[in-house]
Amino acid sequence: MDFTDITEKKEFRLRPHHGMCLSFFEGKGYSSEFTAHMAKMKEILTEQNPMITLVRETDDICCACPHNKEGVCDAAQKVYDYDTGVLESCGLEENEKQPFLTFYRQVAEQILEQGIGEKICGNCQWRRICYRSV
Repeated sequence: MDFTDITEKKEFRLRPHHGMCLSFFEGKGYSSEFTAHMAKMKEILTEQNPMITLVRETDDICCACPHNKEGVCDAAQKVYDYDTGVLESCGLEENEKQPFLTFYRQVAEQILEQGIGEKICGNCQWRRICYRSV
């Protein structure tokens, strides 16, 4: 996969629930392309701390996901609900902009350290990874 386009970006669109996913990402994913993209996104976001815009639609991580069907997630309502849970738990708004690491810390403090992740995304197929990591 060619990462040139994302490595040069200065701002990213990010689904709020990806703030939790990135915390537990361990190199597994929906496909090898998605996994490589997720790893590169985590590296860029955590090392460069770019500005992000919080969105409840496909984002810069979703572009490599096999569930992304022409810009729409095939589990749209489920992940929309995850995004809403993160926004509400962190007191954030859709389309809010901030540095990634500020958002990442909010997710850690307001959701992960409070033990409410399961309430937000307990039916996620990857949730077992989060349980092992706690």
